[in-house]
Amino acid sequence: MKILTILLIGVTNFLGLSRVHAQTFVKDVQPIIQSKCVSCHRDGEAAPFPLVTYDDVAKRATFIKEVVKSRYMPPWKADNEYVHFDNDRSLSEKEIQTIVSWVDAGAKEGKRKSRETSVDRNKMTSYGRPADMTLATADTFLVKGNNLERFVEFKIPFEFDRSFDVEAIEFFSNNKKLIHHVNYAVQIIEDPAIDIHAAPAMANHTDGAVRHNDPYKKYKRTMAYYGGWIPGASAEAYPPKIGWKMPKRGVILLTVHFSATPIDELSVNGVHLFFTDVPVEREVKVVSFGSGGIGELDIQPSFFMIPADKVSHYSLKFKNPGEDLSMLYTWPHMHYIGKSIKVYATLENNDTIPLVNIPDWDYRWQEMYRYKFFKKIPKGAVIHMECAYDNTAANPFNPFSPPQNIFSYSNMKSDQEMMTLLMIYLPYQDGDENRITAIPKGP
Repeated sequence: MKILTILLIGVTNFLGLSRVHAQTFVKDVQPIIQSKCVSCHRDGEAAPFPLVTYDDVAKRATFIKEVVKSRYMPPWKADNEYVHFDNDRSLSEKEIQTIVSWVDAGAKEGKRKSRETSVDRNKMTSYGRPADMTLATADTFLVKGNNLERFVEFKIPFEFDRSFDVEAIEFFSNNKKLIHHVNYAVQIIEDPAIDIHAAPAMANHTDGAVRHNDPYKKYKRTMAYYGGWIPGASAEAYPPKIGWKMPKRGVILLTVHFSATPIDELSVNGVHLFFTDVPVEREVKVVSFGSGGIGELDIQPSFFMIPADKVSHYSLKFKNPGEDLSMLYTWPHMHYIGKSIKVYATLENNDTIPLVNIPDWDYRWQEMYRYKFFKKIPKGAVIHMECAYDNTAANPFNPFSPPQNIFSYSNMKSDQEMMTLLMIYLPYQDGDENRITAIPKGP
């Protein structure tokens, strides 16, 4: 009997059965959901329902199983064979099988540690910890339910007793489903003679009288930071000793492009700020080129038109005229008829540096793509954008039926188009291309 018992144990170990355990939410599934899904599936985000708690996930277990098996969720449109980004939120085969096995076994919760507490959804951020400061508009804004898009510029003044080192920033909204995109600029206002609280608190560029003068021109002198949000984007964060400095006094000029809505909605918007005690030694810079730009190297093409009933291809080249750069993020952007976008740099010796490739563009799923290592762009390198647009009836996202000629104007309505690349970078330092960009998160 003793010999038989030993033999049975050996067979069990050989088959791996002793190592098999029932998948549970707490031990196996929750870490995957938190790292790959919760950034969008939480209160106030663009996703239609939260996936923060066990109950949130368990009642949709069968649905979640199907969308992860098909790789419809979580969305990740960048070609990982071209460039594998550090903030890749797609699931590995092992992660998919873990979720499938958990559902098939009955979607059990598992045992929680006694010290664990319930999740406060109001403190959730895509950065993984509560914000150190949230600056938001003073009043709610009524988005009228008359199916018209709106462009509204909000002024958010701030005054502190000192400056802060910023390691991450995230756009905040009570309802991101209302928003097409957002741009924001942190402006430094040191002159005490400039009243940062003076009216107007917002400039509605769509409703009411047309403004011929910029009411915020006096604030737009020295910019500390420029960023934005598009559907799918998460927090912008930086490695240790890299970031930007939040000034003691100034304003945030928050330009919100509201999507059309059939019913009245209330909107409150702003930014979450995450500070660090480690001094920022290298400050990030922002540049964009294409149809709409900002920054020291702003390059914009002339007006262009995308004809109806065909797939059109456009390209743009931009030569880096100044110093060597170290890219941290790249942020491609198009609208509904975008079909594909590929970006790369060519060097004087004809070498090619791949930057990003999205072969199957989907406006609903966009991201600021963070490189695993800083991407060196030498002085004299030529950056190429190659974009395709599907302005045919076969494109289910085409805003016009039947298709019409689509234009790119400066106001960038959603039924128009864009061909834009935004880059977040640093002046190059020796060895940057070997430095990882991993972002340490707080508890």
